[in-house]
Amino acid sequence: MRRLLPEPTVDGVDPYEAYGDAPGLRIGMVMSADGSVTDAEGWTDGLGGDADFRVFRTLRALAGAILVGAATARTGRLGPARLREDLRARRGGPPAPIVVVSRSLDLDWTLPLFTEAETPTIVVTSERAGDRVPPGIPVVAAGEDDIDLPEAVRALREDLGHEHLLCEGGPSLATALIRASLVDELCLNIAPALLGSPRHTRMLGVLDAEVPVEPAAVYLDEGVLFVRYRLRA
Repeated sequence: MRRLLPEPTVDGVDPYEAYGDAPGLRIGMVMSADGSVTDAEGWTDGLGGDADFRVFRTLRALAGAILVGAATARTGRLGPARLREDLRARRGGPPAPIVVVSRSLDLDWTLPLFTEAETPTIVVTSERAGDRVPPGIPVVAAGEDDIDLPEAVRALREDLGHEHLLCEGGPSLATALIRASLVDELCLNIAPALLGSPRHTRMLGVLDAEVPVEPAAVYLDEGVLFVRYRLRA
C-alpha cells in the first residue's frame, strides 16, 4: 500500500500496521466509485479485487468480533471467519467470532456459519426472541421487544470481552449503528469502477441528521482508494 494522507507520502505500507490502532467500533465496507456496495451480480466480491481482500482480511484479524446483518447471513455466502497462518500468528490466536444481528431470527441454523465455526458464531437479538436460538449457539439478548444496539455493543465488549468491534454491513446494520452514535470509524474502500448497474445498492439508508466525518488516512493499492474516516458527534 501507498499512504497518501497524512503526509509525507510513504510506499510499502503494511495494512496490519496501518489499521492497527483499532477503535471501539469501525465499519469496513467496499464500494464502487459511483457509490454501490454490490457488484453487477449483487455481491461485493467483484468490486475491489485482491487489494480490497487484503485489507478485508486485515480488519478481521484486528477485530475482537465481526458484526453482520441478518440479510448478509441469509445469503449463505458468509462462512465462519478464518485466518491465514501469517495473520493468525500476528493476531496471536484464533479468528474473531462472527456476530449475526437479527430481530426475526429467520436464519438457517444448518449453515456452516453456525455449525463449523472455529470460534462459535454469536447471535444478537431481543430478549423476547432469544429463547428461539438453538442450544449451543451463544446469544446476546439486548432489548425487550426490539434489539437495543447500545446495550448489545456494551455486552459484547464488557460481558464477552470483545473490545474492538468490526461491522461489515450490510447497509441496514451500518445505518442503525451510525444512527445510534456507536461508530468511531468508517473504513471505506473505493474501487476504481463505475458500475451504473441495476443491482446498485446504497452504502447507507436514511440517517436522522448529517454525520460529520474527518479523513484520518488515505491509502492507494492497485487502484483502490482506502479512506479512514473518523466520525464526529
